[in-house]
Amino acid sequence: MAAAWDDLLQGEELAYLATEPPREPRTAALPDELHPKLRAALAQQGVERLYTHQADAWTAARSGGHVIVTTGTASGKTLAFNLPVLDALASEPKNRALYLYPTKALAQDQARALSELAVPGVRTAIYDGDTPQEQRWQIRRGANLILTNPDMLHIGVLPRHDLWADVLHNLRYVVIDEAHVYRGVFGSHVANVLRRLRRLARIYGADPQFIFASATIANPGELAQSLLGDSATVIGDDAAPRAERTIALWNPELIDAELGLRASPLGDAARLLASLVQRDLRTICFAKSRKAAELVHRMAADRVDAKTAKRLAPYRAGYTPQQRRDIERRLVAGDLLGVSCTDALELGIDIGLLDCAISVGFPGTVASLRQQWGRAGRRGHGLALMVASEDGLDQYFMREPETLLGRRVEAAILDHANPRVLDGHVAAAAFEAPVDDDDRATLGDDALERAPHVPDLQHTPRGWVWAGKDYPAARTSLRSSTPDAFTVIDATTGALLGVVERERAYSTVHAGAIYLHMGEQWLVRELDLLARHAIVEPFSGDWYTQAKKETSTDIEEPLRVERRLGLSLTFGRVSVTEQVVAYQRKSIRDQATIDTVQLDLPATTFETEAVWYVPSARHLDGLEAMPTLLSSLHAAEHSMIALLPLWAMCDRWDIGGLSTNVHQDTGEPTVFIYDGHPGGVGIAERGFDQFEGWVADTVRMLEGCPCERGCPSCVQSPKCGNLNEWLDKAGALRLLGRMSKSR
Repeated sequence: MAAAWDDLLQGEELAYLATEPPREPRTAALPDELHPKLRAALAQQGVERLYTHQADAWTAARSGGHVIVTTGTASGKTLAFNLPVLDALASEPKNRALYLYPTKALAQDQARALSELAVPGVRTAIYDGDTPQEQRWQIRRGANLILTNPDMLHIGVLPRHDLWADVLHNLRYVVIDEAHVYRGVFGSHVANVLRRLRRLARIYGADPQFIFASATIANPGELAQSLLGDSATVIGDDAAPRAERTIALWNPELIDAELGLRASPLGDAARLLASLVQRDLRTICFAKSRKAAELVHRMAADRVDAKTAKRLAPYRAGYTPQQRRDIERRLVAGDLLGVSCTDALELGIDIGLLDCAISVGFPGTVASLRQQWGRAGRRGHGLALMVASEDGLDQYFMREPETLLGRRVEAAILDHANPRVLDGHVAAAAFEAPVDDDDRATLGDDALERAPHVPDLQHTPRGWVWAGKDYPAARTSLRSSTPDAFTVIDATTGALLGVVERERAYSTVHAGAIYLHMGEQWLVRELDLLARHAIVEPFSGDWYTQAKKETSTDIEEPLRVERRLGLSLTFGRVSVTEQVVAYQRKSIRDQATIDTVQLDLPATTFETEAVWYVPSARHLDGLEAMPTLLSSLHAAEHSMIALLPLWAMCDRWDIGGLSTNVHQDTGEPTVFIYDGHPGGVGIAERGFDQFEGWVADTVRMLEGCPCERGCPSCVQSPKCGNLNEWLDKAGALRLLGRMSKSR
């Protein structure tokens, strides 16, 4: 039978089209031992049977161990973790449960769902930065299911554990929803916060079970172990039904093959959105920024009649909670036909039954793309569509769709023991209670090894205690790996926008820089090196900035050295020294340089983890002469950085690189690719482990790009410290191609 969108998916722009068959559900009976009050509440909601993965999660939780549920969008993960928790609270209302969410909106959505379920004896409350002071003591005393976020737990709950004594003493369950979000620096911090929570619960006589819920990732068991410091049973066999779904990849018209310029992906997405809603198909369109979401909405509304335009809405952060709730309500009720949004709706907020999901640009990970596409087809045959940008990964997927659609999702990686992350939490733990050898079981061996090196800790007969004058948790931001980070302040409101590590501040928030925050553009008016803050204002111009850096690396310690792909491959610790010396203003339209502005900023040095390789003479045959050698290595470095996010759940902005014709430590031509965060968070090590696949992917990307000399879709990088000079695409392809064929 023809689908309503068949006539739209035609022409040269259509890069791929396929249909995924429907999947029948596999179900199990409700457990016999379920509390009668919970069984009655479920019956009121029409829940008479479980999917088998929900039943498996119940069984695993009842056995007393930790659990991680990792299944697709709309597969019922929420019920999987709610069942054992609500059963425990219905059986004994004195039990307490803590739910952690990465965003306030998700906590609000879950609180609403729990309220509708209305299980007798369950008293739900949200405890976050928006909770009025006068209500906080009531929540601590009366609520037995408390929803909060890692930041509030870190700075508002654990340091004041004396106020939370009853909660901690009776803590039965801790639920970590959207666990895949906790990766990189943020995840490394959250892992330490969870260890501190487990430790304090034990001090108060409790040993809570942890239940994680995650989008599908490659390493759920490893992620749970990394976050908690303890093993968890993995529930990953998705038994939920799935409707038939059409998958389409759409590549906007190529306007200039040599420059890699294509028609606007936002324009194409708006046209597709307008055409779908005119067919009465409920559609969601994900864009990477608020501005892009607003533009798609405006362009789509201009393409439809006035009546249909009223049934379109944008949805993004920055709206009031009431505005967002109204949009969600209208979506669920079917009053809204089309929504253009940021990834604010990618996570598990319930927005009802949709027919089509459009992703404008690859969202960074296969897991995120599947989350977005999972919004489509909940009431029948659905359409999942990705509109490509000019970015290298997007174009790679347009040419090699199977590398996207047939690929396993990425691994979520973190490193809780990174001293730059860990030290602040050791101090916070010592403030909460003296740290001694008994804490190895929860805080981990690394915390005890670091204690002698943490400032303001003193060793006493009771253990390591905090001897400082301030509040150590307040020193540590969960979003940064260094305590001396720069704050970014909105000049128009005085609001704190975010934090930038000192090592990255000079290249991203120097005076005159265009700073990107949650997809929005801001112009940096001032960078105060003493006060450690950057003052920014909203920016709507048609140019961007690129910093010019002088970078050097020193090898500190090789940790793993192997012969791989016919060359010496090493993973280890390096020191990276960077100095930002200038920046260029560039036109968004054609990437032309408008001007170059000199800067006088101090050099920064930080230790991190890197993977590096030394090509053999056979790999470099015909490429030995300068400048071909340096240009080939540089282009290989860029293209490999562009592809590393496929193997590690990271952004290309989390990765740095350096290539040189002769490195002082190796004495040979060498390419380094390193974690951009001080201390490292496991990204480079993931690249080392997956080196063969990573190189093969990069070769395919270079081979498939239609440009001759290199473009933003292959070897040019938006963050190149050398402003994309000295790049030889052909040389990089010869080098990496020879490496890929070596065994």
